[in-house]
Amino acid sequence: RLSERAAIVSEPKTIGVIGGMGPAATLDLFAKLIGATGAERDQDHLRILIDNNPRVPNRNEAIAGVGPSPGPHLAAAARGLQQAGADFLVIACNTAHAFQADIEAGVTIPLLSMIDTTADEAAASGADRVGVLAADGCRGAGLYGRALAQRGVEALFLSEAQQAEFMRLIFRVKAGDVGDAVCRGMESLAQSLYARGAKAIVAACTEVPLVLSADALAVPVINSTDALVSRAIAYATRN
Repeated sequence: RLSERAAIVSEPKTIGVIGGMGPAATLDLFAKLIGATGAERDQDHLRILIDNNPRVPNRNEAIAGVGPSPGPHLAAAARGLQQAGADFLVIACNTAHAFQADIEAGVTIPLLSMIDTTADEAAASGADRVGVLAADGCRGAGLYGRALAQRGVEALFLSEAQQAEFMRLIFRVKAGDVGDAVCRGMESLAQSLYARGAKAIVAACTEVPLVLSADALAVPVINSTDALVSRAIAYATRN
């Protein structure tokens, strides 16, 4: 999908990115927005405002009830981006969508949901059963379980022990480790969902695409970052 170059209109909308969760995933989103635009000169690119704030409280801990809510921080970022000129918002983190209501309450511009966008793509793939690689908070909040069920798609999740391993791998990625061991570990977890009958794998954490290659699996990988990039560019450039 990212290979399909978007035509830039004369006055495209400005994208506001709530980022920093984590910074590498935010950088990946930014790079893919640039790469998918199809610009031939600087002036053809989209205007993108990014609040890369790694001080946002841990989303997983907040959803588990053992940490402060990131809602006020996310809402403040949204307000700042709107004031700076953003016409709409995206979040470079799946789990942070559990606090979407806090964000929307603080602004008057729309927020494009990574969850809905990715679930739409999963449904469009024709897969009636997908494996979901999601962080603890994203799972605990039921974000993908609900979104996929609403579209008639069954979600398969990792076992408790596998989920613990998944979180260890995610935090290694956040620490900058994208080496072979982490890549093989993530691939093994994805393969386990395929073995249970998943007809596609949803990379439902923005760190996953940094270490999981779509070429490594026998089924499609639905990348939440790619899905959001495609929708954001379409929204920014439509008349």
